[in-house]
Amino acid sequence: MEEAVSLTEKLEKIKSPKLQNQRETAVVLSAIEDTLKSQNHDFTPTAYFAALLALLSQAISASRGPVNKELATSVVYLLDLVTPFVPTPILRSKFSQILTSLAPALTHQDIEAPLLRSSVGCLETLLVAQDTGAWALPQTQIGPRRAVAGLLVLAVDHRPKVRKRSHDALIKVLKNPPPSPSLDHPAADMCAETALHNLNDLVQLSGKKHKARAYANEEHHPSLMHTLQLVNSIAAASGGWPTKKMDSLCECLFHISKSSNEYLTMAVFEIFEIMFAGMADETTSSKLPRLMEVISDLRPSQNDSQLLPPWIAIISRGYDVSAQLHPEETFQKLPELFHLFSGFLTSMSHNIRISASECLISFITNCIPTTAITEPSVFDEKILEKLGKAVIDLLSVTYQTAWMEVFNVIFALFDVLKWRATPLLDEVFRTIGELRGNESFNGKKAADIVLGKAIEAVGPETVLRVLPLNLLKPKAGQPGRAWLLPILREHVINTNLMHFRLEFVSLSETVYEKVVDNGTAEKTIEVKIYETLVSQIWALLPGYCTLPLDVTEAFDQTFAELLANLLYKQIDLRADVCKALQLLVDTNKEILSIEGAEENLLWQRRITKSIARTNLEHLASFAGNILAVLFNVYSQTLPQFRGYILQCINAYLSITPEKELLETFTRVTGMLEVALAESIAQKQADKQKQKQSENKMPPTSHTLMDLIITLSIYLPRSSFPSLFPLAALILLQSSDPQLQKKAYKLLPRLATSATGILALQDRNAELQQLLLTSASSASAPSRRDRLAAIAVITSYLPSTSLHFIPSILSEVVISAKEVNEKARTAAFDLLVLMGKKMAEGGSIAQSQIPHMPVDAPNAEATLEEFFTMVSAGLAGSTPHMISASITALSRILYEFRTELPDQVLEDLVSTMAIFLESNNREIVRSVLGFVKIAVISLPESIVRPRLEALVPNLMSWSHEHKARFRVKVKNIVERMIRRFGVEAVERYCPEADKKLIHNIRKSKERSKRKREANGDNMEGENDDKQKYRKGRFESEFDEAIYGSGSDAEDSAQGADLSDSDNESGTRQRRGGKTYIVEDEDEPLDLLDRKALGNISSTKPVRFKSGPANGKARTKAKTDLDGKLVFEGDDDDAMMLDFDTSGNPKNARGGDEPGDGTLEGGINAYVDAIRGRDAVQRGRGGRLKFSNRREKADDMDIDEDGEAPRDVSKAKSNSGSKRAGSAGRGGGVVKGARNGKDQRQSFSGGRTGGGRISKNVHIITAIKFNRSQNSYTYSTSTATTSHSTPNIAEAHLVACNQRTTSTMTGPKVVPDDKNPMQLHDGETCEEPWDMSPEEAEVFLSHCQEMRERIPKPP
Repeated sequence: MEEAVSLTEKLEKIKSPKLQNQRETAVVLSAIEDTLKSQNHDFTPTAYFAALLALLSQAISASRGPVNKELATSVVYLLDLVTPFVPTPILRSKFSQILTSLAPALTHQDIEAPLLRSSVGCLETLLVAQDTGAWALPQTQIGPRRAVAGLLVLAVDHRPKVRKRSHDALIKVLKNPPPSPSLDHPAADMCAETALHNLNDLVQLSGKKHKARAYANEEHHPSLMHTLQLVNSIAAASGGWPTKKMDSLCECLFHISKSSNEYLTMAVFEIFEIMFAGMADETTSSKLPRLMEVISDLRPSQNDSQLLPPWIAIISRGYDVSAQLHPEETFQKLPELFHLFSGFLTSMSHNIRISASECLISFITNCIPTTAITEPSVFDEKILEKLGKAVIDLLSVTYQTAWMEVFNVIFALFDVLKWRATPLLDEVFRTIGELRGNESFNGKKAADIVLGKAIEAVGPETVLRVLPLNLLKPKAGQPGRAWLLPILREHVINTNLMHFRLEFVSLSETVYEKVVDNGTAEKTIEVKIYETLVSQIWALLPGYCTLPLDVTEAFDQTFAELLANLLYKQIDLRADVCKALQLLVDTNKEILSIEGAEENLLWQRRITKSIARTNLEHLASFAGNILAVLFNVYSQTLPQFRGYILQCINAYLSITPEKELLETFTRVTGMLEVALAESIAQKQADKQKQKQSENKMPPTSHTLMDLIITLSIYLPRSSFPSLFPLAALILLQSSDPQLQKKAYKLLPRLATSATGILALQDRNAELQQLLLTSASSASAPSRRDRLAAIAVITSYLPSTSLHFIPSILSEVVISAKEVNEKARTAAFDLLVLMGKKMAEGGSIAQSQIPHMPVDAPNAEATLEEFFTMVSAGLAGSTPHMISASITALSRILYEFRTELPDQVLEDLVSTMAIFLESNNREIVRSVLGFVKIAVISLPESIVRPRLEALVPNLMSWSHEHKARFRVKVKNIVERMIRRFGVEAVERYCPEADKKLIHNIRKSKERSKRKREANGDNMEGENDDKQKYRKGRFESEFDEAIYGSGSDAEDSAQGADLSDSDNESGTRQRRGGKTYIVEDEDEPLDLLDRKALGNISSTKPVRFKSGPANGKARTKAKTDLDGKLVFEGDDDDAMMLDFDTSGNPKNARGGDEPGDGTLEGGINAYVDAIRGRDAVQRGRGGRLKFSNRREKADDMDIDEDGEAPRDVSKAKSNSGSKRAGSAGRGGGVVKGARNGKDQRQSFSGGRTGGGRISKNVHIITAIKFNRSQNSYTYSTSTATTSHSTPNIAEAHLVACNQRTTSTMTGPKVVPDDKNPMQLHDGETCEEPWDMSPEEAEVFLSHCQEMRERIPKPP
């Protein structure tokens, strides 16, 4: 009946076609049902089958193939659908008829893929139904074998869907053989033979080499790949491969694996993988020995680098399967296999050596059974001994080229054998240790890894017996091995703790005595080395305390006292000692926490649960004294270094007996009460004087409170009557906010233990009253922790005490506007928790709510009632309260929007539309967040009718620029347009504000065009943005309220940030990446406090490396004042850059201002005082300053880090025009200080708009006097000439550089041989303006150039 229903469902889908090509099938089905109905037949599978057979003979002709392609396709499709539901006897009797009818469709050349796939489906069902007798018919007769032959032809068809359908049919047929004693299907041999024949033919064709056409071999690759896929399918279906055909298949596959086509090689490996996987079953495992024998016989040449690696990989996989089926037999063969494949490590081919080492690692990992390690027999020990000798041989000179690969094999062997590796492999790590000690050995890193694994396996005691440290008194021929200490620190585990006491404690004492002997004298290098050795020795202790084998013997009173003294006296060793003590407890607790009765000694490292329990009991006997020491040390340690001590205290509190816990708790509480009394007695003025500093110990009360919080989860319930009153005493005091903050942490801490949860449930009413009473004394720093405590009480609130929620609700709502982000998040989470608690139902005793009448009736706890409570804040007297209520409503609306009735949602949206008309920005800012949530998440049927009220009120705030209102409104409008359409929004938008909507639409279209133009590049960027945005917000609510939700909204993303994030959010969106600036010669020390200076938010520029001598190629850049300029702009007009020889660099190949050349620097100076932006003298002799900027100055920098636009063509050449007949003084200098353009006069003052009168000093003539060997210049304000080489030389440079330019200045004709000089007696008569201040600055500029200008002859 179920099958009939299933067929009916399939046919019903056909009767209502959705696609055009399905309508013909629906018509055929309708005609068949009409015929059956007219003949009074039921709609059974057999009736459908008979009707379809009758139509099949009409649709497909035996001679011409399909008569009507549409009809044939529909009939065969329906036949494929009906055949699985037809009884098997009918299918067997009609097999010949159906095959004869389908044969023309299967063999016709122009047949379409849909008809072929349906025909294959029919054959699949028919073949599965055939019995053994039918499969016995030869292929020459019409029978199942002929049908399979047709499927094999279609299985290599060029059409992928046809191939896939044929493969599926063959797999199903071969996986469902008729009942017979044979493992293989009767047609498996035939399928294998056909596929193998095709494969051999294609391999021969591919192997033919044509000199004229080198690529001819590749033309058969598609067919070869199709045939390999067929072989893969047959192997997967027949449990590996028919046994008789294995030899020829393996040989053929190995030939194919030689191909340079990686896809063919991968297909070959996949076939072998399928074969091995099929033989992992017990029923087909008998084929595995034969397959392994065949593969072994096909061993390639010793140096065949193409064929040998895949052969080794296949052998490795085969023995992996063999080890799963026959572990003991495979283990016995392991020494022989190891010897065989280790020979390949001597090959000169790196690929062969890698493959051989990986094969050996596979043998070690898969072929050594667990019982050979945990409970070895005498025979197992002999095999392991042979294996150890074989590995020792690998370290001989014969295998020297493969030592790196050998190290990997040894690593795997240590990892598998663990403690059984000694004494088998003692000689191995002795040899590797001696190699490691050789300075000329290059494989130190690999050797360290192997030695580390050896230490983990056999323990440090065995390794140090073979490779002693020899630190204090090294003997001749026995070098010191201090390099072993870091390796021991990283790898010591699961060993004897007594070895540390005997070996390293005495060594530490001896070394430390040498440090003490130095006294207060200056530390020498030797003393510093001894100090380092002491710290390295005690850094080994945590490893020795990780699952030690002898806890009860090694950890005694003497050792505990030694550790206590270290904790008191050696501050530098506290971290290692505390970590070791903690690991002693934690590792044994992990063993006890393992579930299940069966124990795995190999995984548990020989520590059973009973041993772990005994170890913990032994440690518990020391817990009281250890805790006393840790408490004292904790009180003497600065807060920033207490973390590891507190973790150690936690570990020992978890195993301390109850009696000692109570005694400890009583002592600590007594001390805390005394400390609190002293704190209360202390005057507030004294507290103000004692300001906390980073290196000052906190008050005793703070330390004791930390210890009580740590103790709380381990205390029995009998101690809680004294615990809670102590916390209440602190909570009601507001004089110490930090102590109050710690007290609030007590409740969340108790909620982490089962005993604490019971106490919270029993004392819930008492704690509710405490939180309500302490509300007035709660300090601002404790707000977040107080909210966390309220959340704990709310979580365990009984349904009869729901009045606590409205009692405390106002405080939670107002906390939604806290400045502290964590406090806001805690308030939001608490609001959601309260809503869920109210949704669970119950009764609210309103008479117990503060400020409610005593006779107030009880109210039912519902989600709607909770929204009503929160909405009460909308009637608050202050804008801050109203804003907080709206923010709280936004959060809970987003959380419970799907659980509220539509009426509540409608009322909320209507109310917020009214608040949009408020004149208070704080209120409206919260309303905008609510509106955004409503637009995004509420049903369209609720929001759309209210657009008429929302849109005009929103638009009224689009003109407000403060608090980013305009951007936020634009973001909301964009969301509205995306959801409701631009017409709906524009309909209610005021006419004056429609330009905003038009701007949004144009921005969208522009962004779309840009994406289409950029194509794939933009797609990649969008993917990156999506990846980035996934991690931007911590919750869905944050993404909804702050996220823009569109790639096109980059311009408006400022609205996506809260007020506290406005400043940093923009920078994070643009970048977000951090770079480390590291010196090439020395790596960055991240532990150094100065390392923060090497962390950059911008990608550092990689400078070219210097010459071989290590000197820098360039000097620091300087401006014309000679001052250093760091990170200046490339177009800085006042910057000079010189190479190592002192000559100015001309990176741009010209003399433009600011190009880094000497001439360009002078030109920049002249351009500054004579350019279009220079100071001009107006009417009355007053100076005027131009506000115009050169186009070149406005360099556009792409925020995404793209290269700046080329502005070199826009450089000012304003010196080409004379700015009046008289010279003009002053100018504008574009500097690079603090990354900002500074406009500065030559006299040093600001020139922004002030009036400056200058005494102009005009140079009227420059003359060279050969007798005095100097230049002389005359001025308009002096009657005598002034002689100086500096100004004249510098002026000459300007003259000669500008002889062919239009820059103002004296015009001279340079000498061809000496272009930097004037001839004797030549005079520059043309005036050049320069004030005294400018002349002074100009002289200072020229001082740097003096050595680079030729002296007068």
